[in-house]
This record gives sequence, structure tokens and C-alpha cells, in this order.
Amino acid sequence: MEHRTRDTGSRVVIEGVTPEVDGGRFPIKRAVGEAVIVEADIFADGHDELAAVLLYRREGTARWTEVPLTPLGGDRWRGEFTVTELGCYRYTLLGWVDRFATWRRDLVRRLEAGQDVAVHLAIGAALVRAALRRAVGADAARLADAADALAAGGEAGRRTALSPELRDAMARHPDRAGAAMYEKELAVIVDRERARRSAWYEMFPRSCAREPGRHGTFADCEARLPYVASMGFDVLYLPPIHPIGRTHRKGRNNAEVAGPDDPGSPWAIGGPEGGHTAVHPQLGTLADFRRLLAAARRYGLEVALDLAFQCSPDHPYVTEHPEWFRWRPDGTIQYAENPPKKYQDIYPLDFETPAWRELWDEALGVVRFWIDEGVRIFRVDNPHTKPFRFWEWLIGRVREEHPDVLFLAEAFTRPKVMYRLAKLGFNQSYTYFAWRNTKQELTEYFTELAHSPVREFFRPHLWPNTPDILTAYLQDGGRAAFAVRLVLAATLGAGYGIYGPAFELCEHRSAAPGSPPPASEEYLNSEKYEIKHWDLDRPDSLRGLIAQVNGIRRENPALWHDWGLRFHGIDNEQLLCYSKHTPDRSNVILVVVNLDPHHPQSGWTALSVDELGIAPEGSYVAHDLLSGARYAWTGARNYVHLDPRSAPAHILRVERAPARPGGASPQG
Repeated sequence: MEHRTRDTGSRVVIEGVTPEVDGGRFPIKRAVGEAVIVEADIFADGHDELAAVLLYRREGTARWTEVPLTPLGGDRWRGEFTVTELGCYRYTLLGWVDRFATWRRDLVRRLEAGQDVAVHLAIGAALVRAALRRAVGADAARLADAADALAAGGEAGRRTALSPELRDAMARHPDRAGAAMYEKELAVIVDRERARRSAWYEMFPRSCAREPGRHGTFADCEARLPYVASMGFDVLYLPPIHPIGRTHRKGRNNAEVAGPDDPGSPWAIGGPEGGHTAVHPQLGTLADFRRLLAAARRYGLEVALDLAFQCSPDHPYVTEHPEWFRWRPDGTIQYAENPPKKYQDIYPLDFETPAWRELWDEALGVVRFWIDEGVRIFRVDNPHTKPFRFWEWLIGRVREEHPDVLFLAEAFTRPKVMYRLAKLGFNQSYTYFAWRNTKQELTEYFTELAHSPVREFFRPHLWPNTPDILTAYLQDGGRAAFAVRLVLAATLGAGYGIYGPAFELCEHRSAAPGSPPPASEEYLNSEKYEIKHWDLDRPDSLRGLIAQVNGIRRENPALWHDWGLRFHGIDNEQLLCYSKHTPDRSNVILVVVNLDPHHPQSGWTALSVDELGIAPEGSYVAHDLLSGARYAWTGARNYVHLDPRSAPAHILRVERAPARPGGASPQG
């Protein structure tokens, strides 16, 4: 049905619409199969009954689909629809005075008061006859009979007036004269499910060689795929795979002078072999890369590429397009700086150059090139250092052509900047998780992400470490600290990742350890500047735990979303307790984590039992999916003891079946 965009003469007011990002300037985000739940304040002068519908359509189609809105009380209304295809949907609302519902309400009141309703039934007959002009088929016949019965009056007329059949038929053919449509069409961007939930593994291909000291290749990376897949990851993220410049190449530990065998930083992109559409010759060829993509798919992995719009001094752009860089008064190009840090091996592109249109087109061409090679996920390096309008343009263009392509924003910057990038189109975003360690910090931050309006556009991606980030907690906490941060990242967030093998091998040595740390969050002997050889078979590896946790994630739909997150009380500041559940609570996961990696901690829970779908004093089974143990719990108050040396966390599935004999509260 087609509708007018607005009727300023209507008595009906529609306001307070949610979700709506910045007055409708930006779309909300959903993944295929998710619901869009819309609420609004809808009211009018006087005491008439109202009716309203939620309208939605896929962009590019003219016809709206209608969903009736349900009144919640206090002039608040709600409706929902499910998005089923990639791309963009539009939605808005329409409300009108429901004259028949008003008439029927008043009839009931008159009958309850014992009044004569003959005239009122005649008025109803006129309303029904008017609806006949809008009805067809069986409804038309039904309404014609009802109009006659109302006009005849008497007991039969009263029964007909109050019948649910007449009520429903009139609702299907309403009188929308004077209807008001919400003045905006709001948008929802629909991504594939991997935008909402995924587990990433970051790995340097050049460090994949079996032999120490040899530069790894794409073939070596392919041989590493069974290892990555065995841990249950969905996405294999590769740092830049392009040629690396030699001018001002950095040496080990970011030394300003490189040795003859130092490979340099992969983020110093470009050399005589080519730039952003070339691959490092020591890694292999484009054909080798395509074989890697195909092999990864066979293992259930998708390869994500790093997208870093910056150049080494040897990049072809420097000589071919000097106008794309910022020149200093001494005639040299401005290199990257984050004072006091200097990155002489990297030239930032000048996105404010007068030749910005050509630069933007080239950047889009780079993305299209890798899409044509089979890449559908990009991790974007430092997007906050490029113009907002550039990203909105680039991601918008890519989405029009390839709605399945995803962009992850690596923007560790101010909150409003991070949120703006998400609004502009980034499908996922890095977060402050790495630096949120205390119970209060974690509770406050994740309550904001899961329950404030930012959840409509900001999809958090949690990383306990990256090649640039080795936090004080990991430096100081030993193996237990890595286990704690793994459980937190994998269960607090539907999307998370680790930089490996540094993570599973618990690499914790800082380039400049402090007392207490960190004097530096840089790794000692960082893989950014040298080829590493990792002993993947070390007995202290967290590989088994990672595989177990990722298996738990796959098997429990409660962990596939962020919005079901709820925090619960527990009387120890070193213990964090939270749950996630599916909307119907058919799957409820309760997590208790010992935030202290050095000492055992214990406490009594104060669970919000309604969030868990259990009775206040009801009995249930808390099935620890890490240990396999089952514990008989009752109500809100239960005892927990966690020793970081053996079990730093419980991941408990709430099961309503009776406890097996011998069950007890978790004792660690």
C-alpha cells in the first residue's frame, strides 16, 4: 500500500521513535535474521482510540509491508519486523484515529451503564457501511451482514457489535482519513551474520615457516590452517601482505637503523615490486594467495586483510603522485608521528590534498582489487586518522556493490570518534576492553555497550592483545591472566579476537618493563619488526582452552549476541558475575570469573533470577561447560570458589532439569 509521507493536518502526533540514530542521520545495524523492534510515542488530542502500523520495505522497492503496533500504555507503542536480506531497509510509522474502535469502546460503556444504544448502533452501521467500500471478498460479505444487523438493532445487533469477527474485519479495512505518517524514513543496514558474531585469529604469514630463521610463505600459512581451525576460529586475519619499503626501514624492537636481514614492518607498505595491490615476493604470488583463500574456506575460515592507507618512502605513489602527500618546508615528505614516537618508515597519505578525488578513487580501487581476489573482510588500520566523510563515501560505495563485505575499525581513540566511525558504516569496532580490568570498569563499560543507544550502531569486537598492545594485566598476571582475559573476551562479546601465537603461548615480556608495569605496552622482540618462530606444541599453551571456549561459543546461542548481557551481584570485588540469554531463555549462560590472576577468590552470588528464567527459590542445575561438572543451585544465593591456577572461571549453562545425586555448589 502506498502512503503519503506526511499529513500536517492530522490530529495524531508521532514522536520519541526508537531506534533512531542522530535524528535519522545514520542507519541502525542488524544482521540477517535479526528483529528490528520499533517503539514510539503516538497520541492525539481528546479521548479517541488510535491505531498505528510499522511500515518497512527493502530499499529499491516501492511497496511497504505493514505490521500492527501494540500499545504498551502511556501512549507508547511497539512493533517489530525481521530483516531477511543483505542491504538496506527503510522503516517508518503511520497512526490514525480509529473511529470504529472508539465507537465500540463507547458502546461497551453505554451497555454497562444500562443505556439505550439504538442510535449508537445506527452510527456503528454507518461506519461499517463506509468500510464496505474498502473491503473485498469474504470480508465484504461479512461487513455487509454486520451493517444490516447493527441497523436492525436489538440483541442481535448488540452481539454483532461486540463480536471479535467484526472487530477484526474492521481492523483489516480501517478508515485512515487524517492519518499521520512519521516525518522520516529511517534506515537499517543489514549485514551477514559474521558482522555480529565471529572469532578472529591474527597471524603474521612471514612467521609461519617450519624452520627457524626462514621467511614464511603463503604455502606455510596454508600449512598452519589446521592449527588455527582446531582452535575453533572463524576468521584468520593477516597483517599487510604487501611489499615492504627499505628506506628508513625499522630494525628489531623499532630500532631506527635496520640490519641487512631485518624484514621491516609490514605496515611500511610499498617498494619497487609494487604497492597496495601487490604482495610481498617472499610470501609468494597472487595465485598463491588465492590458493590460501580457497584452502581457508575448506577449513571453515575466512581470511581478513589489513587495510592500511599509508606508504613507505619507496611506494610507487611517492614518485607517481607526490601531490598525495604532505610536504614540509625543507622539501621532504612528512612522515608519521605520534609524539614522541616517530615512524620515519611510513608516509601518511594527505586526504586533504587538492587532488583528494583522485586519491579517494585510488583507495576505492584498492578495496575493489582485493574484493575481486576473493577478500570479503577488511581490518582497517587507524581509520580515525582519515576524514569521516571519506569512510562514509568508500564504505557506502562498497556496500552498494558488495553488501557482504565487512569492515572492522581499529580505532583506539576517543569514544565519540569511535562511535562516529561506526555510524558512518564500519560493521565492527575495536573497543577499550584491553584496558578494562576491574569489576567496576568492566560492568560500566559493557553495560554501556549492551544497553545504551550505542548498541544500535556500534558492534564491539574484543581483543585482549594485539601486536601493539601488551597490557599491564598480561605482563604481570602470568598464564592465568591470559586465561581470564580469554574467557572475558569470548563471553562478554559476540565478536572477539586474539593476536597469536603470542596469546596462546602467553607472551608477556615488555620492551620496557616497569615497576609496576607497564612502562611500555610494546612487546620485547616484537613480531612487527622481526620474523618469529613459535613453538606451537609447548605444554603450557592455551590452545586447548581456546578450542574449548570457542566450542562453547558455537554451541550456545546465548553467546551469539551482545544484547542479552546482564551483570549479577557477587560479594567479592575480585569476582565478576554475568549472564547471557536468548530472547526466549531457552539457552542461558552464567559466567563467573576470578579477576585476580594470583590468588583464589570466593563469594556468594546475588543473582537476578528473573533474568535467568528461574523461580526466586527454584532449584536448577549449573552445568560448568569448562569442567563438565554439574552443580545443584537454588535461587539467587550460591557459593563460588575459583582458583586461578586450576579454574579461573566458570562458564555455566543453566539447566532446569533436576540435579544429579551428589551435586554441590562449585568449590573450584
